[in-house]
Amino acid sequence: MIGRAMEAVAAGQLGEAESLARQVLQNNPNNGPALYCLGLVAQLGGNHPEAATLIRQAMAVSGSAPEYAYNLSHSLAALGDFGGAESALREAIRLKPDFVEAYTNLGGLLMRRGDLISAVAAFDQSASLRPADPRCHLNLGKVYRELDRLDDAEAAFRRAITNAPSFAPGWNMLGSCLREAGRIGDAIKSFERATQLDPSYRESHSNLCYALYFDPSASGSRILQTHRDWARKFANVRPMKMPSFDRSPDRRLKIGYVSPNFCSHVIGSFLLPIFEHHDRSNFELMAYSDTPNPDQLTGRLKQSVQLWRVTAGMKDLALAELIRRDGVDVLVDLALHMRGSRLGAFAQSPAPVQLTHLAYCGTSGIGQMDGCISDVHMAGDAESFFAEPLLKLPRSYWSYRPVIQTPEVGPLPSIANGHVTFGSLNTLAKVNDRVIAVWSRILKGVPGSRLALFVPGGHLSDSLNARFGSHGIERGRLMIYPRQPLVDYFQAYNNIDIALDPFPYNGGTTTLDALWMGVPVVTLEGTLPVGRAGASILTNIGMDDLIAQTEDDYVMRAVELGSNRNRLAMLRSQIRGKLNASCYSDAKGYVCDLEGLYRNAWLERIKRP
Repeated sequence: MIGRAMEAVAAGQLGEAESLARQVLQNNPNNGPALYCLGLVAQLGGNHPEAATLIRQAMAVSGSAPEYAYNLSHSLAALGDFGGAESALREAIRLKPDFVEAYTNLGGLLMRRGDLISAVAAFDQSASLRPADPRCHLNLGKVYRELDRLDDAEAAFRRAITNAPSFAPGWNMLGSCLREAGRIGDAIKSFERATQLDPSYRESHSNLCYALYFDPSASGSRILQTHRDWARKFANVRPMKMPSFDRSPDRRLKIGYVSPNFCSHVIGSFLLPIFEHHDRSNFELMAYSDTPNPDQLTGRLKQSVQLWRVTAGMKDLALAELIRRDGVDVLVDLALHMRGSRLGAFAQSPAPVQLTHLAYCGTSGIGQMDGCISDVHMAGDAESFFAEPLLKLPRSYWSYRPVIQTPEVGPLPSIANGHVTFGSLNTLAKVNDRVIAVWSRILKGVPGSRLALFVPGGHLSDSLNARFGSHGIERGRLMIYPRQPLVDYFQAYNNIDIALDPFPYNGGTTTLDALWMGVPVVTLEGTLPVGRAGASILTNIGMDDLIAQTEDDYVMRAVELGSNRNRLAMLRSQIRGKLNASCYSDAKGYVCDLEGLYRNAWLERIKRP
């Protein structure tokens, strides 16, 4: 009878399985397999407390078995007992050393707990036991990627697609790896391949949308069309019925923010002044947090809002229903098409006003958005490349203040070094082949100069040197900085004379950080807002003479600045003061501007039916 009960579990016939198991227990209350079967029924029904209790009872009367320990771990993890879940998985592996699924789940659990080195060992073991399974190599590549070992990650993803050429997740993750390495053309091809293999694969299509902003050859029209294609596939839903809402123009509004990054992340740091300085008399803040690993900054953000919802793991429709029940008036997306995107929830139109902000200034592609927030300098003439209105803050896109105590601005490094050091501590994803070609011209124009670059893990230095080498730049002229603690990151700017802004996707935080450390930034003004961030920042602090309009102009301005040590020394002594005197240090004024934009969007909305 137990055999029949387990067959019913496998077939999803939980009622029948429970009935058969209970019949066995009537005659033998200590029948381990029957208790285990009931545990599985409870687990599949989402009742993890009962499942854990029943499976433990089965193990107590029948002794441990690999399957029992394995499934116990699943319910313990669902209950947040990660230590217990890990112990159960290790017990399953002890009993069955070739238990691939246990190694796989152990790797995932260790990643979730932040123990990436141990996760590598677990995933490597599963890949060794099942070398033909593309999923095993995919998992291994993912943890290598988290460790910034992009060359190892690429190799693992390529093994996955070699084993299974039609495995769309392998192509998608390969694309992510290539994008982070700055090989944007190859990354786009990988994302396109993933979407061709599986047209229903939303993540790969979102990754394609986002990647196009890094591609110098991608036009605004192509970017918009790709986003509209995404919307037709994944946001073409019938929005939930909007309940009647109070249309009073001046009432206190509920502002909801949706993000996976309410933590020590660039988004979290930019949100902090918004949350801490908001006008509590006119606005109520509500946060919908998909943040997987809350930290100290999460706590600071949480203290400043009136309602905090933990939404990790919640389906888009359920999230949309929760937002609607909470009565949010203005809902703000903070992810767009980046990791953790919740545009599927926004497609349901759960709030009267829906906006995007801070992730990056790009289009969502969906018609359910009421606006993308930008500023008067970033917006330019880009409205035609957005599916939603491009709303403009009157001064700046950000408020800025470093989240840690930073080093003092040091002396001009070229005085001690005897050579000028250019630098870009932006993500390597922004360092595309066009950027490398232009930066190589700058290095040639300033004899003996060096270029400092942020290279994840330092593992891509050989390939990066080769890419610059193809333009005649000797290996010794690149200075490689791996990922490091924030204080060391800021200290690195004391070794840089001039920062070079990448294009077509400029720096944002990185540009502000460089300026804070007294390092002038040369930027190339683009067409789309992501390519006008540098121009916006420099305009706001009165340094628009460092804004170039063409690549030749960009090279000329950088070379001229690199050849004028007196000007460099003067700028280094002045820039932090300029930033302190600018709108970036006026957090209250910035929040007033932002909440004024929310109020105006609300006033426009209540005019409509």
